[in-house]
Amino acid sequence: MLQRVDSQIARRASLRQLQVFEAIARHGSFTRAAKELYLTQPTVSMQIKKLEQSIGLPLFEQVGKKIYLTQIGDMLMQTATDVLRSMANFEMAVADHKGLKTGSLKLAVVTTAKYFAPRVLGRFCARYPGVDVALKVTNRESLIDRMNRNIDDLYIMGRPPGTDEYEFQSFMDNPIVIVGPAGHPLAAEKDIPLHKIAAEPFIMRELGSGTRMAVESLFEENQLRLKVRMELGSNEAIKNAIAGGLGISALSENTIDFQAEKELARFDVQNFPIPKKWYIGFPSGKQLSVIAQTFLEFMKGDIAQQTQPRTTESGS
Repeated sequence: MLQRVDSQIARRASLRQLQVFEAIARHGSFTRAAKELYLTQPTVSMQIKKLEQSIGLPLFEQVGKKIYLTQIGDMLMQTATDVLRSMANFEMAVADHKGLKTGSLKLAVVTTAKYFAPRVLGRFCARYPGVDVALKVTNRESLIDRMNRNIDDLYIMGRPPGTDEYEFQSFMDNPIVIVGPAGHPLAAEKDIPLHKIAAEPFIMRELGSGTRMAVESLFEENQLRLKVRMELGSNEAIKNAIAGGLGISALSENTIDFQAEKELARFDVQNFPIPKKWYIGFPSGKQLSVIAQTFLEFMKGDIAQQTQPRTTESGS
């Protein structure tokens, strides 16, 4: 027999008040929370005032122009997050039982994944038009920060953190290749020794980039060092710099269409391509929503279909 769960606070506090509180705590701003929830700022302030009266303790404190959670506010944030996530999952489960797929999906990816993630999301939305999708493209450091704060449903990166705090699974190859100007003397050579390529000026992503870490690790294993001439914040900027003759780089093969980008060439270098993988994951212990689970299953099948070899028939 189920036991009755009684809570004095639950009798007085509303789900809407928890939603307003969670948005303020997440944004660190009453104004941004009001904008997200399509409410006026006075309405948001009144909801928090009523919630604090129900609890009997302040939830926020202001220091200068910034607001911070009090100790009890921090405890309530954990509870509010669990309650709101459970309600969202329940809503999606109801829709699922009705034969529908409605709800929301928040996906965060490293910048290199922007070359394929939007296409996968497009095909997913075409199958499930009732799903609202938010895609955040950022660098590796910011992505890990978002994971630690549990902002999104799923995360895609090329080199997940090697700890048991996260659950990641590979879903697609991500080979790292050496790319240079098409007119470079090395573009026509075969089996270029690694020490020879190490003498070339490199254009690389910022420190902490998954691709850069993989390349630096390979060079260190061979007692070589990258000759980094320039650091740029995007793969497009790197490709433009290569085309301009500023150096060579190591990039994910997924980011380049050599048939279309004729100014670029893939160099035939020993120890390359570096066989990497793309991974999708989430913080350990996180309960995935119905939509997130659906996307995981969809993506695995979609990627397998898109990457399978295509056969052609020759006429007689």
